Amino acid sequence: MSEETAKETEQTENQNENAENQAENTEKTESQTEKATESAESEKKEETAEEKITRLEKEVEDLKKQIEDSKKEALYKAAENENWRKRMMQQKEDAVAYANSSLLSDLLESLDNFDRTVESAATATDPKTIADGVKMINSSLVSMLESKYNLVGYGAVGDAFDPDIHEAIGMQEGDVQEEQLAAVYLKGYKLKDKVIRHAKVMVVKPKA
Repeated sequence: MSEETAKETEQTENQNENAENQAENTEKTESQTEKATESAESEKKEETAEEKITRLEKEVEDLKKQIEDSKKEALYKAAENENWRKRMMQQKEDAVAYANSSLLSDLLESLDNFDRTVESAATATDPKTIADGVKMINSSLVSMLESKYNLVGYGAVGDAFDPDIHEAIGMQEGDVQEEQLAAVYLKGYKLKDKVIRHAKVMVVKPKA
C-alpha cells in the first residue's frame, strides 16, 4: 500500500468517525429537545389543572352564595306570607265581631225616638198622640231596613198561600177559589230573595 493510499484510508476513517460522532450528537440533541418539550407540556398541563381547580372553587363559592341568597329570600317570603295570613285572620275576626255595627248604628235613631215617646207618654193626655208617635217610629224603622238592608216584610190577609214562605198554624174552609191567608199572626221577612223568617198564618181553603 502506498503512502497516499494509507492517508486516504485514514482520512476516510476519520470522516466516518466524525459522521458517527455528529450523528450521536444529533441524537442527543433531539433527545434533550424531546425531554424539554415533554417537561414544558407537563408544566403546561399542571398549570391548566391549577386553573381548572381555581375555576371550580370559584363556581362552588358562587353556588354557595346563590344558595344562601335563596334561603334568605325564602325566609323573607315565608315571614311575609305569615304576616299576611295574620292580617287576614285579624280582619276576618274584626268583620265577624263588628259585622252588625252598621245596623246597630242605624237602629240608634229609632231607639232614641222610642225613648222620647216613652217620656212623652208619661205626661200625655191623648192616647192618639202616643199611637201616632209609635206609628211614625215603625214607619221610619221599616223604611230604613228596606232601603239600606234590603229587608222586606210580607204576609197580608188575602195573599195566596205559599208553603215555601208561609208557615200554616191552622186551616179552615171558606168560600174561596184557592188557598189563601185568613189571618197573619206573625209577619215574614226576606233578605233580598232569601226568607229569614217564615210568616205564621191561618189558611182558608176551598170547601170540599
